[in-house]
Amino acid sequence: MASKRTTYTPEFKLQAVKMITDQKLSVAEVGRRLGVSENRLHEWKKAVLANGVVAFPGTGHLTPLEEENRRLRAENKRLEMERDILKKATAFFAALTK
Repeated sequence: MASKRTTYTPEFKLQAVKMITDQKLSVAEVGRRLGVSENRLHEWKKAVLANGVVAFPGTGHLTPLEEENRRLRAENKRLEMERDILKKATAFFAALTK
C-alpha cells in the first residue's frame, strides 16, 4: 500500500530553514526534530537562499516570473491566431479579385 505524500505549508518550510540559518542548528538536528528528511531540508534551504520568502508560493500559486511567463505565452498564442486569421483573409480576398 502506497503511503500518502506529505505536504508542508510555506510557513513550515520557512520556519525549518530559519532553524538552520538563524538558530545555527544542523540540518540533521532539524530533520530529527521536525521529522523531515535532510535532503528535503537542503532543497528548502537552497530555494530560500535563491528566492527569499517567495520561494514557496503554494499550491496553484505562481511566482511572479512564472506568472509573467504564463501571461506572455497566452498572449503569443493569441497573436499567432490573429496572424493566421489575417493570412487566410488576405488569401480569400486575393482569390476573389482574380
